[in-house]
Amino acid sequence: MKRVLIIDDEEDIREVAALALEATAGWTIFTAGSGAEGIATATREQPDAILMDVMMPGVDGPTTFRTMQQNPLVAHIPVLLLTAKVQGVDQRRFASLGVAAVLFKPFDPMTLASQISEALGWKEEPSA
Repeated sequence: MKRVLIIDDEEDIREVAALALEATAGWTIFTAGSGAEGIATATREQPDAILMDVMMPGVDGPTTFRTMQQNPLVAHIPVLLLTAKVQGVDQRRFASLGVAAVLFKPFDPMTLASQISEALGWKEEPSA
């Protein structure tokens, strides 16, 4: 069973994404409301992937990602950025960071798990 950490400052986004991934894929979900909390959770829980918002107050997603890449305890965990910025220049900037994928808000809760699985090359697991 896959374990995914969702890092987003908006509680409603965390809840919708968590419920969607648990219900549609049967994954174990962890959540964090900030980059610092996310790094601590990732270090402790060692998830299989991290879904992280780009725009967060204080430390944003790209800065959090760069910090994670310098931490050997979490640098190996693939990160997918979640953003409402859909302009090409933003997409290229995010992709150049080295993240596994960039997903867009608003997302479809029913297809979020398959988007993550496809981006990471995970085989679809039947939910139990």
